[in-house]
Amino acid sequence: MKHPEPKRVLRVGLTQFHATRDIERNVETACRLVARAAAEGAELVLLPENCLMLGSNTEMRAEAFRIDSPALTRLSKAAAENRVTVVLGGAKFIVDEDERPRNRALIFDPTGRLVGGYDKIHLFDARIDGQSFEASSVEQAGGGPVVLDIAGTRVGVTICYDVRFPELYRRLALAGAEVILVPAAFTRTSGRAHWEVLLRARAIENAVYIVASATIGGAEDDAFPTYGHASVIGPWGEVVVDLGEALEAYQVVELNIDTIDRVREQLPVLRGVRPDAYGAVVTDYAVANDWEVEKSE
Repeated sequence: MKHPEPKRVLRVGLTQFHATRDIERNVETACRLVARAAAEGAELVLLPENCLMLGSNTEMRAEAFRIDSPALTRLSKAAAENRVTVVLGGAKFIVDEDERPRNRALIFDPTGRLVGGYDKIHLFDARIDGQSFEASSVEQAGGGPVVLDIAGTRVGVTICYDVRFPELYRRLALAGAEVILVPAAFTRTSGRAHWEVLLRARAIENAVYIVASATIGGAEDDAFPTYGHASVIGPWGEVVVDLGEALEAYQVVELNIDTIDRVREQLPVLRGVRPDAYGAVVTDYAVANDWEVEKSE
């Protein structure tokens, strides 16, 4: 049986590379991958979190970017030259000189214009393998979810640690997101344990495509080893692409947006959400369900 041609597709460029403290080198790699993905038909290229500068939190804060930073100017130029939307998946960004920076994803349209951004809501305060990651000590959290239209598709933007907070993804899906971006610099230890299962869970719960670009590396002078395995997950939870442990890689993936409608018809989880029933939690099951129970004397 011949399936009909999809009516709506989004061609995304998934990327992965070894980011370091060397901003110039990182920018060159990012622009190279943007050009290669665009040449193969990508409409949107997603770069990983902290891919322009990956060091300790203190080091990244010291090198925080501004709107006129040369690195951002070069990304804008790469978007324009290649006529493609480029999403920088997160960088320490100066919002106000008197405040801590934010971890901000930036969206450049195919003319190179900065058209939007998302400030990471959930900050990575964790202790992994004896190393402390106290992101809140050097940056401030963002204030709200972001969904925008890219090439005719509703796209939600998140960053790395956000993936552990399913309520954010449900909010994005209910706001119309069909594709959700998860650029990351996931630690190697937590990545091995949780990366794929978290991405698949967020896709399944909301019947969306998840596109997750990633940094990778574990050189002796790296601030910390990152996991890689940049992935695309389909709305049924299937792993469409996994870039494994390649130190520099990209792949252009055609997302069939029509598939989302079919999955949501089969499993209408978004229509089944009942916020009115999620009131105060009670501990007496009988009372919670209005049961008449016989009391013992």
